[in-house]
This record gives sequence, structure tokens and C-alpha cells, in this order.
Amino acid sequence: MPRTTLSALAAGLLLLTLLVPALPASAATARVVAETSAGPRALDLTIDSPALGGRAKARLLLPAGWSRDADRTWPVLWLLHGGVDGYTAWTRDTDVERLTRDADVIVVMPEGGRCGNYSDWWNYGRGGSPAWETFHLTELRGILERDYRAGTARAVAGNSMGGLGTMLYAARHPGMFGAAASFSGYLHTLYGHRPGDASTGWGPSLSCPGTDWRRVWGHPDAQAAIWHAHNPYDLAERLRGTRLWIASGTGRRGSLGGFPFTDPVEARAVEHARAFRDRLALVGVPATTRIYDGQHTWPYWQRSLHEAWPMLRESLTG
Repeated sequence: MPRTTLSALAAGLLLLTLLVPALPASAATARVVAETSAGPRALDLTIDSPALGGRAKARLLLPAGWSRDADRTWPVLWLLHGGVDGYTAWTRDTDVERLTRDADVIVVMPEGGRCGNYSDWWNYGRGGSPAWETFHLTELRGILERDYRAGTARAVAGNSMGGLGTMLYAARHPGMFGAAASFSGYLHTLYGHRPGDASTGWGPSLSCPGTDWRRVWGHPDAQAAIWHAHNPYDLAERLRGTRLWIASGTGRRGSLGGFPFTDPVEARAVEHARAFRDRLALVGVPATTRIYDGQHTWPYWQRSLHEAWPMLRESLTG
């Protein structure tokens, strides 16, 4: 076999290994250690997670008629929060509780870390905690399906860092989610990167002072395969068959208010949205894209959730 073919095969096997990481042997021991009512439909779970090496929370919005002893299951909408935020974000800053009140679905809003990037961290090759992807899609998913009557019809949506997580999870686990909606997500994590440019990975350090960003995916040059394996842009073809929604503001002040100047965070996000949209089009994966004047703030994300909701709901309930 020619050397170039062998090299390509080896690279493909490495990427496959990174896309489907080995699960920790202790993953099955994740357990709920506390339940707390947070409202008429809201239930907060405290989970002892081997993947995280500690405890984390998730908030559920339960549908009318839900019972843990029911002889049926319910479809699940996963809502992922943004950076420097937490599992209460969506119920704190949007009307998601009212929006989904009459929907026959479970809504799960898990803790994702202030700068977790919805990934199992590389940790300089040592692996280990925090392993957010394993916590969400192995531990928490298993708990929901075993103990809370969650079914296998799933959709996922998120804002900012959660928008990244939305497309990352859907692409890294094809078929797990019937629909995925990203609001202001950074969907091309290597956008504009040039070899030797270390600033590509500074986001976690700027948002969370003291965070060593190399722990997440390593250096974008030395650990390029890990970066590519966690870049929705590079994984676009794996989203074939998933219903997709991409929304981002331009950074300019829009109809829902905001700063009187261009928001640089959202202005960057829209560059990612356009690059990702174009990549999907190139590989023949359809997506709905909404580009609007608006900023990196909750009023715009609530509106985006409302606009994407019919697609998300249809993917869950038909």
C-alpha cells in the first residue's frame, strides 16, 4: 500500500478515536444524590459524577402527566448554557418554562462548566476530569433514561459556548439528536488560525482567569488532530440527516436593544456562523440560517429559541 494511503488511513483512525473517546470505567457509577424542587415543573438533580471527579447539577422541566413510574417515555430537549454561566441560565433569563409548558417533552439543562467547552479535556495527554462530554452524553443521559423516563428522541440547542456544544455533540454522535440549534455559537474553532498563533485558544483563559486553555484541546498546532475532532466546521458532513438551525447577530444594536456600539463578541460569532453555513452548503448538508442585527445577549437568544422551537418540537414529537 502506498505510503500516502497509509498516512491517510492512520490519520483517519486517529480522528475516529478522538471522535469516539473511550468511556471511563467508572461511568456507570454516576448517581443522583439529591433532588430539589425548583418550581411547579422544575426539578434540580445533584449528580455525583466520576467523569467530573465531583458533583454537578442539572435542571429538568417535566411535562404534564410525567411520572417516574409511567409506562411510557418522553422525548428530550437538551438546552446548553453559555460560558461563564450555569445550569439555571435558561430558566433565569428566558421564558423557556412557559414556551414548553404544553409540549409533551422533558427539557434538561445540565451544568456545563464556566469554560467547559462541552468536551472531555485533554489535560496534557492525561485525560481525566473534567470530562463534560462523558458526563452529559453517558452519565446524565443514562440516568435520565433509567430513572426519569427519558426516551431516545432528542433535540439539542444552546447559546454561545452552548451553541458550540450543540453542534459538537450532534456531529460527534451522529443520530443521537434529531435536531440541533445553535445561537451565537463559535462553530469554527480554528477560524482564522495561522500556524504558530497561540491566541486561537485564549478564550477560556480570558473568560475564566487562571484557566490553562491548553488543558482543553491542547495547542492548535501540536494537538491539531484534537482541535479538528472538536471543530463543528471540520465535522460538518457528520451532521447529515440532522435538522439544523444556525442563528447569530451581526454585533450591531438590533430591535431588542443592546450597546450603542458593535458588540465584538457577537461580531466574531457571526463570522463563525457564516463560515459554518458555507461549509454545510459545500458538503450538501441543509440548514436554516438566521443572521440579524443583534448582540451577544439574552433577549436575542430567547427570540432565537422561539424561532427555532417549531423545528425542535417537530423533530421530537412529529
